[in-house]
Amino acid sequence: MDKVLILLAGYPATGKSTFCKRLLERHPGIPVVAPDDIKEQVWDEFGYDDAEEKAALELRVWEIYYARIEGLMQTGVTVVSDYPFSEKQRPTLAGLVDRYGYRCVTVRFVGDLDAIYRRSLARDLSQSRHLGHLMNHYHKGDHLDDRRQADALVTPQILRERCIGKGYGTFCMGDLVEVDATDISSVDHDAIVDRIE
Repeated sequence: MDKVLILLAGYPATGKSTFCKRLLERHPGIPVVAPDDIKEQVWDEFGYDDAEEKAALELRVWEIYYARIEGLMQTGVTVVSDYPFSEKQRPTLAGLVDRYGYRCVTVRFVGDLDAIYRRSLARDLSQSRHLGHLMNHYHKGDHLDDRRQADALVTPQILRERCIGKGYGTFCMGDLVEVDATDISSVDHDAIVDRIE
């Protein structure tokens, strides 16, 4: 696979990162660029004191993200990106795909929002989840024993608004492979890789 941008899109907490690991087992060495990884690095480096500062850092995150995608496209390699993409990202990604002659495949993970919310909440309450995702103020080293006290914890209503209102479940660029991830244990990762190939 050369000059392909593989977007692992759709709802949060649907196993996109788990699927990415399976894809890389079959295609080792494909670079992965994930906005959430960049966010966590930027949050740790700079920190923020309120939602406004967090939003300002988000602009920097996307600058870094698009620069990394473009740098890889300049070399002609296949690239994987994992994020709940929306129409906000489409113009820049479409411009890069056109400029560098890439083909795009979207693997869109969707499912029952109640089940996905339960998984999303369990992930957010885990101490392994970066605290920056849950707070409107964060500096490296911050700790919160009871994650339920986080001031930016996603509620079922917020999740629904993001997934439906922002179009996470309808986003597509290029060829589409849609995955029902209501029950992650039933997802056939190898079959998805087969379809991408």
